Amino acid sequence: MHFYEIHEGDDDIGAAVLLAHEERMEPFEFFELVKKAKALVADSYEEDSLAEAIANELQRSSGFTHVTDNLLLASVNVDEKEENTYLLTEEGDTRTLFTSREGNGETHDDAAHDREDDEEDD
Repeated sequence: MHFYEIHEGDDDIGAAVLLAHEERMEPFEFFELVKKAKALVADSYEEDSLAEAIANELQRSSGFTHVTDNLLLASVNVDEKEENTYLLTEEGDTRTLFTSREGNGETHDDAAHDREDDEEDD
């Protein structure tokens, strides 16, 4: 699997999207595909950013996978402090946060927070 990135933004706000493709392509070839996709979507996209619209077009037309949060199976936050190191999983509309604590020489995994996403998280 090979990965490609599209950046968009100015000095204040920036966006980047990640794409994956089974075949390796030369950077200039990827650049040409991005420009072609941009020309197709620039005037009529519904996504939050032009970069996302281009990524979705490349997924539809050129065999890329637009790597988005909905493809994410697990997310681990790491920190020097153990209490700030945790696992976040998502299944359907439910997010589960797992933390680890030590007591009496044993490590326990705790489902610290289960909830259904009724509100938008960012």
